[in-house]
Amino acid sequence: MDLPEQILPLSWLLGQWRGVGTGQYPTIEDFQFGQEISFSCDGRPFIAMHSRSWILDENGNQVRPGATESAYFRPRPDNEFEALFSHPSGYAEVWHGRVTIADIQNAVITRASLEMTTDSVMRTASAKEYVGGHRLYGLVPDGDLAWTFDMAAMGEPLGNHLAAKLKRVD
Repeated sequence: MDLPEQILPLSWLLGQWRGVGTGQYPTIEDFQFGQEISFSCDGRPFIAMHSRSWILDENGNQVRPGATESAYFRPRPDNEFEALFSHPSGYAEVWHGRVTIADIQNAVITRASLEMTTDSVMRTASAKEYVGGHRLYGLVPDGDLAWTFDMAAMGEPLGNHLAAKLKRVD
């Protein structure tokens, strides 16, 4: 499929990714997780994302389901973008950010990053307090997708919560 021109700066995200990561925050115990993320484009000028994760024990075995989220990335001029995220735990977020292309070889993006911050966070009455975040996704030199998520929640200032490194599986 031919991608809309607006999507090209984000095209390095497209596909299926799988890997492991770590989680921590002052209000919880540290943990390891496994994750699968898919990024897709159906020909319209946005990218859809779906992520699911599971908590791992110290041997890397799945213990229970973890977080899941869905999102839409909407490109804007000058490599900027907007993103809409939703979580079944009672959150919806509006993010804004910028894509940086660091290297292209043979017309293929080989190194890039996407950095974003929350513009607004909405939560249901039963959701825990969460007031803002910062995310960074990067296509690193070995071709993996590395990402981090810093959040401000539960009365704590912005601090690292999640980080993972994923391999392309498609």
